[in-house]
Amino acid sequence: MKREIIQTADGSTTIHLPEWNESYHSKNGAIQEAYHVFIKSGFSLFESEPIAILEIGFGTGLNAFVTYLEAKKEPQVINYVGVEAHPVILEEALQMNYVAELNAENEFSIFEKMHTSAWENKVMISDSFSLTKRKQLFEDFDDEDAYDLIYFDAFGFRVQPELWSLEIFKKMFKAMKSGGILVTYACRSSIKNAMLDAGFTIEKLPGAPGKREMLRAKKS
Repeated sequence: MKREIIQTADGSTTIHLPEWNESYHSKNGAIQEAYHVFIKSGFSLFESEPIAILEIGFGTGLNAFVTYLEAKKEPQVINYVGVEAHPVILEEALQMNYVAELNAENEFSIFEKMHTSAWENKVMISDSFSLTKRKQLFEDFDDEDAYDLIYFDAFGFRVQPELWSLEIFKKMFKAMKSGGILVTYACRSSIKNAMLDAGFTIEKLPGAPGKREMLRAKKS
């Protein structure tokens, strides 16, 4: 499938798939979306405490990188697991302009390490941030009681509805610790209902630029 790198409205880049008319991030702003959905609405709820984070859709590594930058402020111990069925190639990843757009030039080696580290191995990106990248279909995911926070960042329902099914959200519920939080950019009724049927309690929140609403789910 053809892939092209495009610039989003906030100046940050993403990968676009013309055949699907689908991008890895919002065209209204990749970095804005990452901070609004995953940091402000998820990560910020876990101030100072060590947490285990699962990302469904590791993609370009943007969410992992901004989480690292935020965790560094405390500092905060992070065990980060990113699941991706079709990894972005290194050449594409290093063309993303996140380091410059985030004024984090002194952290380029960290962003690079996130993409050059071996898959399936737990790697210490820094003294307090570990990363495990897993090449795995989401349908095959089977962790249990392991994560405090899930970033659910799969491709949209329009192109891959099977990734937003009751079956998948049952797996997410099983993977979370009691009291865990899941955040996603999406807010379709069928997604909300699948989360509810899986056992989550949910709330609608204001969406990132260009989207009216998003969802945050909790495992009580």
